Amino acid sequence: MPTCKTVLFLCTGNYYRSRFAEMLFNHWIAAQPCGWRAESRGLRLSENNKGFLSPFAAEALRSRSIAADLDCFPTAVTLADVEHADLIIAVKRSEHEPLFEAQFAGVTTPIEYWNIHDIDCAQPKEALPELEQSVWRLLTRLRAEAGEPAIGELPAD
Repeated sequence: MPTCKTVLFLCTGNYYRSRFAEMLFNHWIAAQPCGWRAESRGLRLSENNKGFLSPFAAEALRSRSIAADLDCFPTAVTLADVEHADLIIAVKRSEHEPLFEAQFAGVTTPIEYWNIHDIDCAQPKEALPELEQSVWRLLTRLRAEAGEPAIGELPAD
């Protein structure tokens, strides 16, 4: 049986965007297996983030009938995480590329940068649906690259 590949979602605090992306991805692949799984980490954790998950991300998951993983505090990314990943998605280039390069210069794991704003630049009602669309496109692409059947349209809220 082939080994499952890992996509690593990165954001700054591993509290809002990356955790939301990880949970969406893993929820969708539970119904449509594709040989991938998601993890998430943060490039610079903040003591200001209280609890396991942003209340905005938790509510967005709840509204989609997706169980939120509330057993894990935000986790800082390590070199082992980066080296273990088959694909890295950093959710906002201008915010995360400098942090990633400062910590992991020379790492050869493929990395993609998206442009999903944090709460200081976009309201969750705008940012999370945009992130959801990006995760769906990624999942669709990974399935196509693996020769898996198409999965159709993004599930409605």
